[in-house]
Amino acid sequence: MIKIRHALPYALALATLAACATAEGSATGSGAETTELRYQGSAGAVTFPELAQELGYLGDIKLTWVGNTTSGPQDIQSVATGQTNIGGAFNGAIIKLKAAKAPIKAVIGYYGSDERSFNGYYVKDDSPIRTARDLIGRKIGVNTLGAHHEAVIKEYLKREGLTPEEIKQVELVVIPPVNTEQAIRQGQLDVGTLGGILKDKALQRGGLRPLFTDVGLFGPFTAGAVVLREDFIAANPRTTRTFVEAFAKAVRWTQTHPRQEVVATFQKIIARRGRSEDATAVTFWKSSGIAGAGGVIAGKEFQTWIDWLEREGEIQPGQVKLSELFTNAYNPYAGGSAS
Repeated sequence: MIKIRHALPYALALATLAACATAEGSATGSGAETTELRYQGSAGAVTFPELAQELGYLGDIKLTWVGNTTSGPQDIQSVATGQTNIGGAFNGAIIKLKAAKAPIKAVIGYYGSDERSFNGYYVKDDSPIRTARDLIGRKIGVNTLGAHHEAVIKEYLKREGLTPEEIKQVELVVIPPVNTEQAIRQGQLDVGTLGGILKDKALQRGGLRPLFTDVGLFGPFTAGAVVLREDFIAANPRTTRTFVEAFAKAVRWTQTHPRQEVVATFQKIIARRGRSEDATAVTFWKSSGIAGAGGVIAGKEFQTWIDWLEREGEIQPGQVKLSELFTNAYNPYAGGSAS
């Protein structure tokens, strides 16, 4: 039996912590900039900073791994409170954290959905659920609240004509992604969110069908970005530029190199870092899913979610301005360069 955890709503009450946290690792009194970046990784997967390091793009910047996470909101909260230097999340989660006065800024896109790499919302083949209205009173499994999957689900329900009161009756349940397929098959969940290797393996085993997908709703799009603290950027402009340029080159490398080469490189990185993890997942890698060359952020990738959060009443109109959320100033591909 899988234990499913009902998570508390996504908390924004960390503004005081964010405001008081110092930019640990900022430039010293001598004027030297920090060259160590603390980050959270993902078990069995390779992040773009790790790939950039492998490809030799980071120069004298050292990455310090502090653990793994499967939650984007938690990852960027760690940046806001100074526990890490870099973190990434769904753009909507970044907007909500910015609305809480967190001193963060997005600097590059890092994941998204396209026809090859996307997230689906799956039911058993014999499930009576066929439409959005069938989800009223049902349970949908997601990896975390306040992020990509919650936003996509609620947008799907709204587009299909459900009222706000009806949408509230659709229960979102937090469950580790590795347990989602089993929970669907055992009937603990009515619908489960699946992506990447977990989706591919589940579909290979059969017995599941998609109710809807994120790419089906929105088309190809970059969904999330990496953030830094604003005071870190101000104190470490050279390190920031080197990091973002390296990250952008790593993204572009995956966008322009054969899939087999990307997978082989990921496998090498996982084997070398020695974290006793299974590298099977990366063999299912198909694409970065990132829409912009080198992770360049498009304004619409944030504006879509500003508008959505305002409509949902989760932020006030005008509470967050697009210009406050992100910058492409450090991305070498922002001018259209593909070199």
